[in-house]
Amino acid sequence: MARIVGVDLPSNKRGEIALTYIYGIGRSSARAILSEAGIDYDLKVKDWNDDQLGAVRKIIGTEYKVEGELRSSVQMNIKRLMDIGCYRGIRHRLGLPVRGQSTKNNARTRKGKKKTVANKKKATK
Repeated sequence: MARIVGVDLPSNKRGEIALTYIYGIGRSSARAILSEAGIDYDLKVKDWNDDQLGAVRKIIGTEYKVEGELRSSVQMNIKRLMDIGCYRGIRHRLGLPVRGQSTKNNARTRKGKKKTVANKKKATK
């Protein structure tokens, strides 16, 4: 099992897919890394030799922001938006959808479980 930036890559998967287990690396980034390292996309991780593994580690370490570093920078960006009080920051603070989605009917993922609000009783004549 190969270990890169603190993540165990599944050894029975193709290199292209296995690299996506690292936070911050998707399919296109994985392909770019493997082509730069000179590794075939379809070669399984268990078939990589130490030189290939070292090349992948070096490329990811120098050129990509991944895992903890990326997570912390994303959190800092969200915190900055909240601190300056822009529209997106306010939506983050209130736990509502940030990118313009409607909240009248849906948005349950962001808003959480339904909270029933009791109706006001009408005054009797």
